[in-house]
Amino acid sequence: MMMDPIADLLTRLRNAYLARNEVVTVPYSRLKQDILHILKKNKYIADFELIENSTSKKELKVSLNNVRKTLYIPTFRRISRPWQRIYLGSRDITKSRNGKWIYIISTPKWVITWYEAFSLKVWGELLCEVY
Repeated sequence: MMMDPIADLLTRLRNAYLARNEVVTVPYSRLKQDILHILKKNKYIADFELIENSTSKKELKVSLNNVRKTLYIPTFRRISRPWQRIYLGSRDITKSRNGKWIYIISTPKWVITWYEAFSLKVWGELLCEVY
């Protein structure tokens, strides 16, 4: 039984990058799909698609960037955990270090990055950081 599905997603991505795999599959959830959409938009992954198996279970097939050609392997870190939630107000959101990191924030309506939350002046739960 999986206790933290977001941490599982980030761990699978990190392990696939370190093993130099090009494709990894993860169980489907809407939150994971939103996080993968943000990672694709910021070019941390190449692409992802939704796959329905014959057993009516949905999976997300994630295509990673080619690590054999690039030396950069992204680092994924989970911040807010199920037993310790971390919430930020609109004034608590600050810039990331050197502007190269992104923070993924879950707001009451959608999942967005820290700079979108800062410009929209919304609050939410700080899910993870990617650098």
